[in-house]
Amino acid sequence: MIFIGFGFLMTFLKLYGFSSVAFNFLIAAFGLQWSTLIQGFFHGFHDGKIHVGIESMINADFCTGAVLISFGAILGKTSPVQLIVMTLFEVTLFGINEYIILNIVGAKDAGGSMTIHTFGAYFGLVVSRVLYRPHLEKSRNREGSVYHSDLFAMIGTIYLWMFWPSFNSAVTAHGDDQHRTVLNTYYSLAACTLATFAMSALLNGEGKLDM
Repeated sequence: MIFIGFGFLMTFLKLYGFSSVAFNFLIAAFGLQWSTLIQGFFHGFHDGKIHVGIESMINADFCTGAVLISFGAILGKTSPVQLIVMTLFEVTLFGINEYIILNIVGAKDAGGSMTIHTFGAYFGLVVSRVLYRPHLEKSRNREGSVYHSDLFAMIGTIYLWMFWPSFNSAVTAHGDDQHRTVLNTYYSLAACTLATFAMSALLNGEGKLDM
């Protein structure tokens, strides 16, 4: 999901297909390692050591997912160095935010709606505002999509769609809770897909699917 799903999803801009996949690869590789340390400090630090296991690796994936959501807001406007710096700060703030929400507030957020998606979206908006410069308006003509960029973005979307039930249920309690998470996510995705196709046909003047 992190490398292929998000990577191809970010190819929606016609002139940034290669950089979107490559920079996604860079951010994910760095973010996974850095988030393992940051989250390990908050959740897996015992006897002076950070303990790493399957669950910590999955949580590092979740954290990296938030960074990649933010990446979508600044795609085509940043250099690799800026993206590394953004990842460095965002992963750190993600760990603090997650600790406050889950451990201090005591909220239940199995699907990561607050800690991953909302945090990643708003962090990306803040970064885009901080990096905004008036001369960037000249590159607006590069922001459109073409047939092949939409095609690759759809491949990324389907890849994310396929693995989202397991992504949501990976760290939930085994047994009935995990079973319900998979079922709810799977049927929610199916229903949302039908609704998306219907709305696209209604809003498009020719009744066609519009990416």
